Parts: sequence; structure tokens; C-alpha cells
Amino acid sequence: MADPYSILGVARSASEKDIKSAYRKLAKELHPDRNQDNPKAAERFAEVTGAYDLLSDKDKRARFDRGEIDAAGNPTAPFGFGGGSGGGAGFGGRGFGNQSGFRHDGGFEAGGAEGIDLGDIFEGLFGGGRGGGAAGGFGGGGFSGARRGPAPKGANVTYRLQVPFVDAAARKPQRITLADGKPIDLKLPAGVEDGQQMRLGGKGEAGPGGFGDAIVTIEIQRHAFFVRDGDNIRLDLPITLDEAVNGAKVKVPTVEGAVMLTVAPGSSSGRTLRLKGKGFTRKDGERGDQLVTLQIDIPADDQDLKARLAGWSDTRNPRDRLGG
Repeated sequence: MADPYSILGVARSASEKDIKSAYRKLAKELHPDRNQDNPKAAERFAEVTGAYDLLSDKDKRARFDRGEIDAAGNPTAPFGFGGGSGGGAGFGGRGFGNQSGFRHDGGFEAGGAEGIDLGDIFEGLFGGGRGGGAAGGFGGGGFSGARRGPAPKGANVTYRLQVPFVDAAARKPQRITLADGKPIDLKLPAGVEDGQQMRLGGKGEAGPGGFGDAIVTIEIQRHAFFVRDGDNIRLDLPITLDEAVNGAKVKVPTVEGAVMLTVAPGSSSGRTLRLKGKGFTRKDGERGDQLVTLQIDIPADDQDLKARLAGWSDTRNPRDRLGG
């Protein structure tokens, strides 16, 4: 692999932010989904991803800068071979002397190592790898080549999605546009809560082991007159004095449209009526209710009302139960 700094087009003194910015720009440009007819773009994409994998890891980057590992993340001299003449130690039953050895980039020189394939050092570059067991015996001592762990996936990407109160209660699909410019429709989960997170698998950044995830945090917006109470919705409903005294059928808003509600004659402020199944959806799929609290609205200065009530007074003491 070429120098990772050159691959990403950044200087060796580049900051983490510069490296990430350069990678995201190249990854978006070279992504296989956008270059289906250009196989070289896929190769370049893999090369760019491999370079980012190394430089985004502080430890790997430091070791690379010190010359301890190559661009593929392998030790620059893993077996400490030196010069010398004659047949060296056996590797997989083949002679291995001064005619062959490791290059500085971790590959093999031509020569006595013919037939030996170390292609699996790049295992995971495309999220998979070449199968196969460990390397052959080393010096007849049964040396087993170390296998690398699973290649890391790309970074997760976080989003915040503001959902209108009514949409959250009715679980209306929400559209969100991801960093790659693609819009997707999200189905809100039953029992959705403010601050709840949804994970979209494979919708994050690209990496050697595949794509990371998108993490979407739900933010339920406040409503002008609805208030959430667990899985129920509360609403203070103003009614007129004559509606309270004589009773009436009044229109009441809900998250799914207005419905008619019967107010019984003689209703007082503070009386709460229940609309079944008009609240939030619970995790078990059942709906909460809408709780409607009546509030009698008296006009501030209605001379006609004053004239009608002239000479009349309510002799009850409605505060008796309060000890007043």
C-alpha cells in the first residue's frame, strides 16, 4: 500500500479533523454505489478506507510515523531476518536465505519464497477476506502465522430528528436525509419517547469491515395545547357558561382530528372526560387515552350576563369540603 498520507492527500502534520474531512470527501466521491461501472473506483475506495483506518487510530498512526509498522499495519521486520549466505531457516518446507526477505512494505521479494502467498495480510479490506489456515511450519518448529482480528467497521453517524407532537402520538412516518444525501422514511416505534434512539444498521461511514450505523435521536416537539402524561394526552378545554349549565355537544381536537364530545348539564370547571384510544401507542400496541378537563370561560365584562344574573346568587359554599 502506498503512503496513507499521500492516499488521503494530507500532510504528515494533518490534524484528526483534517484526516477525517479528507476521508469523508474521498469516500463520498469513490463510493461503489456511485461508481458501479468503474471497478477502479472500488479499488481506490478500498485504498482510501485502509489509509483512513490506519491514520484515524492514534496508536497505529504513531507506530507508522516511527517506522514500526507499514501502511498495511504489519511490522516492518516481523521476523528480524538479517543477511547471510547459504540456506536459511526453512519456511513451509522451502529454502529461505539471503535471496528473499521482507520488503519494507510487508510484502515478499521474489526468489526463494516463490509459492508463498501472504495476501491474507490484507484480509478485511473489503469487509471479508481470503480463507485459509495459518502459515506453514517455520524452521520445522511448527510456527503458526498469527491471524488478524475482524476488520473494524466504519464510524457511526449521529442524527437528531425533531418530530411534531401529533406525529409522534399517531406514529406517522418521518423522513430523514442521511449524510450521503439519500432520504429514508422512518417508522416510529410503539411507545416512542423523547430522547429515544433508533439504530439504522449499515447507514454510517464506510470502513474496512463494512459500514457503521446511523444513530437517530428522537426529539418530540412541544404542542400548543396538548400535554403528554405517560401514554395519555391531556387537554384543557374551554367551554362557555351556558354550555356548562345546560349541557352541549362540543368539538374537541385530538391528534387524529376533531371529534364531538358531550358535556353534561351542570358540568363544573375541573371535570375530566375521557376519550378512549386517543393517546400515545404503548409498547404493547394498545393506545392511551385523551383526558379532557373542562374549563368554564367567563367573559370579563359582559353586561348582558350581569343583567341576567341580577338579583340571583348561589347560596352554596363550594369550599365546604376544603374546610373553608
